[in-house]
Amino acid sequence: MNISGSICALATPFGNDGGLDLDAFGRLIDQQIAGGTQAVVVAGSTGESHFLDHHEFDRLLVFAVERVAGRIPVIAGTGEAGTAKTVAMTQRARDLGADVALVVAPFYVRPTQEGMRRHFLAVADEGGLPVILYNVPPRTGCDIAPETTAVLRDHPAIVGIKEARGDAERIRATAELVREDFVYLSGDDGSAHQAMLAGAAGTISVVANLVPEAFRQLCDVARSGDADRTARLVGRLAPLIDALNCAPNPIPVKAGLAALGLGSAAPRLPLIELESGPALSRLRETLAALAPLASAA
Repeated sequence: MNISGSICALATPFGNDGGLDLDAFGRLIDQQIAGGTQAVVVAGSTGESHFLDHHEFDRLLVFAVERVAGRIPVIAGTGEAGTAKTVAMTQRARDLGADVALVVAPFYVRPTQEGMRRHFLAVADEGGLPVILYNVPPRTGCDIAPETTAVLRDHPAIVGIKEARGDAERIRATAELVREDFVYLSGDDGSAHQAMLAGAAGTISVVANLVPEAFRQLCDVARSGDADRTARLVGRLAPLIDALNCAPNPIPVKAGLAALGLGSAAPRLPLIELESGPALSRLRETLAALAPLASAA
């Protein structure tokens, strides 16, 4: 299975009643595939996974698997703070048809490196799916060290890492871990081009929800090693990436999706909708400016 290129961390659209809006979700998936997205993540952090009950998780994942119909890989977010819960969620995702599990580092509990090593090995041993590690220290309170990743990649079921640290040293250290059976995926839209130029196989993106064609173009060019053309494409996308930093993810991207007619702008509490004002106006303006560039090289 080829997990590379432009991968979208799908938002979960909700209706005005607060329930799942599967009609909007289906249109979002269709838009992604038409725009060249090469895999999708369902029920990740952008998809408000921790606000979904088990029934909603099941409905969302089954719907995505059926809608995608094998055209691209479906990656399920299955990470929990506890190992037993993570194993159970991964097994459930396997049974519902997911191709791969995206497993975030245990959040809030702040495990040691040895604790994380044992955690991910247990998920890989018992979960029944290929595993992509997910490192995002600002959200979890812990950092999967490159030395730990170097050990974990020897497990045949651990196939890659989504590394959301975008500093130059971490990009370099993670790129050095790449090999034929272990991929590096950026988890930070702002530095994803730098990671791909350094050897990352692709990126799991938030901004791709809004501009899948433009983001696919960026991934293709950056992965080819063309630094000059990459810089031009980054220049086009940078205003939108910056606009999405106005509030915690997924608040801004849901506002953008609402502007595109893809569900309500409201996330679930304790997150709240992006209020009217300069930030929302800027987001809408940058989306409108990018529309004619969506199919431009």
